[in-house]
Amino acid sequence: MKKGYTMKNTKYDFQSIVDRHDTNCVKWDLFGDEFPMWVADMDFKVAPPIQEAVLKRSNHPVYGYTFVPDELFNAYINWWNSRYDFKMLRKDMLYSIGVMPSISSIIRCLTEEGDGILIQSPVYHVFYYVIEDNNRRVIVNQLSYNGGKYEIDFDDLDEKLSKSKLMILCNPHNPIGKIWSRNDLDHILELCEKHNVVLISDEIHCDLTDPNISYNPFKSGNNVITCLSPSKSFNIAGFQSSIVHTVNEELYKKIKLQLHIDNSDSCNVFAVNAVVAAYNESSGWLEELKSVLYRNKLIVRDFLLNELPSLKLVESEATYLLWIDCSSLGIPSKSLSDFLRENQGLFLSPGIDFGQNGDDFLRMNIACPESMLIDALDRFKKGIVDLNTVGINESLD
Repeated sequence: MKKGYTMKNTKYDFQSIVDRHDTNCVKWDLFGDEFPMWVADMDFKVAPPIQEAVLKRSNHPVYGYTFVPDELFNAYINWWNSRYDFKMLRKDMLYSIGVMPSISSIIRCLTEEGDGILIQSPVYHVFYYVIEDNNRRVIVNQLSYNGGKYEIDFDDLDEKLSKSKLMILCNPHNPIGKIWSRNDLDHILELCEKHNVVLISDEIHCDLTDPNISYNPFKSGNNVITCLSPSKSFNIAGFQSSIVHTVNEELYKKIKLQLHIDNSDSCNVFAVNAVVAAYNESSGWLEELKSVLYRNKLIVRDFLLNELPSLKLVESEATYLLWIDCSSLGIPSKSLSDFLRENQGLFLSPGIDFGQNGDDFLRMNIACPESMLIDALDRFKKGIVDLNTVGINESLD
């Protein structure tokens, strides 16, 4: 990454602070923290075409049941084809209210209670819940962390897949922000085919890459299910829209039935308008957003280097979630997170939430205006200074 990266020719407003209090906002209203940087949504205004489309629909005074038109599916198809050369056909796509509800339904229709489902830790904490809540077994392929970078332990993956029915892949990977290489994806597919394991590829963060970097979509295959959504890219998670894609007709039929049984195939009255406006009219906003997020990443990187050099920012290529190595502090991540909340009102996600091998880390959401980010970093530094001065146990007493 180049030091001193600057924004040029800005068109959209990514610097105004939007007060989200008293909107039933999970991030700002749920816990009452002064400064939440945990849950993965953004504190930016949505792209103007999205807001305009939603307002236009809201002007119609009836908000009844809504079906999903081909216009929405075509928006998905055109977006992935033009940006990533990932070609989808309408007949292979299913609508769902979200990626995690989709994964939960897929688990129920393709596995039995007690079956093993593989995930790669540290990874999005809801992967653990969705497996355990459905009475399946979590099988962990721990990612190898060496020299500040993460890699897949393919020997361990091979052995663990022999005991698994499903694998859930995260690409780009949350929380480490890594885009898996084409060679990595091909090797994963090869091992899944070897062990007849169905692979679910969660690609919800795919658009949020550093500028001039593109993610590698997982190839369509007979045992591959891809889950896609614009919710992270365009900050529209509240509209609950996603797609499940598979070319396997048998899997398609089973998933379609399960989504219907689970009542996960219905459409929010504003979802179609929001998604179509996002994919068809908001690409310029997204490109500027990516530059803003990249600049925020550089700000955090330089701050840690200059102000908190004992902490290390893990190298990443995607998402607005940064993974900070705090191992030098020698404090469990939950204790460290609790201390920062108590001491500074700053809520960062403890790494233990993402797996045992995440306990030396904190996850930071940087999708916010620069002034907010600077405030958060100042709080972070003050908290670490106080931690070193008074000690964690004395401060929390």
